[in-house]
Amino acid sequence: MLFNSLQFLVFFAALFFAYYAIPNRYRSYLLLVASCYFYMAFVPAYILILFSLITVDYFLGLRIAGAEGSARKLLLTASIVTNLGALFFFKYFNFFNQNVAYLAHVIHWNYSPFLLDIILPLGLSFHVFQSLSYVVEVYRRKQVPERNYLVYALYVMFFPQLVAGPIERPQHMLHQFHEQHDFDSVRIRKGLEIMLWGFFKKLVIADNTALVVNHVYANLADSTGTMVLIAATLFVYQLYCDFSGYSDIAVGSAMVFGYDLMWNFDRPYSSRSIAEFWRRWHISLSTWLRDYLYYPLVFAKKRKSKLWLYFSLFITFVLIGLWHGANWTYVAFGAIHGGYMVFGQWTLPVRQRIKKAIGLATIPILDQVWQIGVTMVLVFISFIFFRATSLTQAIAVFYKIAAAPFELPFITLSGWKQMLKATGIGVDARTFLIIVLAIVFLEIVQWWQTRRGTFAPIEAKSRSVRWGWYYALVFSILIFGYLGAQTFIYFQF
Repeated sequence: MLFNSLQFLVFFAALFFAYYAIPNRYRSYLLLVASCYFYMAFVPAYILILFSLITVDYFLGLRIAGAEGSARKLLLTASIVTNLGALFFFKYFNFFNQNVAYLAHVIHWNYSPFLLDIILPLGLSFHVFQSLSYVVEVYRRKQVPERNYLVYALYVMFFPQLVAGPIERPQHMLHQFHEQHDFDSVRIRKGLEIMLWGFFKKLVIADNTALVVNHVYANLADSTGTMVLIAATLFVYQLYCDFSGYSDIAVGSAMVFGYDLMWNFDRPYSSRSIAEFWRRWHISLSTWLRDYLYYPLVFAKKRKSKLWLYFSLFITFVLIGLWHGANWTYVAFGAIHGGYMVFGQWTLPVRQRIKKAIGLATIPILDQVWQIGVTMVLVFISFIFFRATSLTQAIAVFYKIAAAPFELPFITLSGWKQMLKATGIGVDARTFLIIVLAIVFLEIVQWWQTRRGTFAPIEAKSRSVRWGWYYALVFSILIFGYLGAQTFIYFQF
């Protein structure tokens, strides 16, 4: 069941009225039933896999809390092996097997790979990481084990963040399922506002830009360098609006029912460094791997050399890339960002001296523009690998883009018109203009949010202003949005 579908709107409205019509003590159980229905709307059989992992982690969490010494480590290891084993089997087994077969061919080793005809359960990477955070926190004695099996199941299966996060921590989420959530019109209004903004991002920007990006990448050989450059640039906004749009809908829908989810994005394209970018982009994943992988790696050695710190940082980002999918393009994406981070830390003193020497540090606005520009170019390069279906296609995209500066000065008005026909770049001139204006509008709103320190640009405004904002977004979605119910990009992870 996609958030951007009529089925979800009916589901959400029915659940809303039922939720507030029944006594509070039954509401968490209603949410669990609704979450099961929500998940089974995709592939019903895979709920058995999810509940198997839930059951294992629930009982292991109880056992870990009561165990001492080496038994605790053994139980923690059992949970890690179970969860990561399931993730490896469904997500990485065929990828691993294919690469072993390729290596065997290179070294002339007789090996015949067998590939499994399996489909990755929806959102498995998110489920596994959320479950592991619970078990690890219980092991660290920072979280009391949940005694109610159904409440723990709801912690993993809560429908707003069930498929694509954010990846929650037990300290932030579990206690909320034991609290009373009364009808609060102000909170519900704010939740609906956040959802509406998420729908705008997804339907008006992400899904319209997808028409261009998908068309150009599917016809790469016949596309000019300029067309590829436009598509690759638009993908930067497609990916952001698709995933942050999902996160907004998740946060907003949870808020409507009285629950608080963490923010997953914080205007990442205004970052002044790659390190800052990852503090603003997919925050729940980057902080999860920081706390459960990077820090343990760093502190695994008593004597922490810079080389070990750089190695730990690089490995963490390679695994961030691999987490996204079983493809070398994702590994390259993670390795590129790992390289950025290591290079950035290594060269920081030199870069600061250069800035001081040329006087850039004395002009804050110019310095900020330069830093944001460089960061966005680096992110743009990495996203080419993220979008490509193979390393070969990624290289082909770079070759095409390299030709764009030589094409641009010679493109005539008729050439631009031809490019903007549906046969050229995938959409007509009207749709392309809508995309550009919507992106500009997005950036203005986000700038205003940052300046005012509030999510809603109409916060504390009069009732008429607020309703004007609501109507503007709704009509923009209905008139300019792509209503074909395209799936969310992060559903595949």
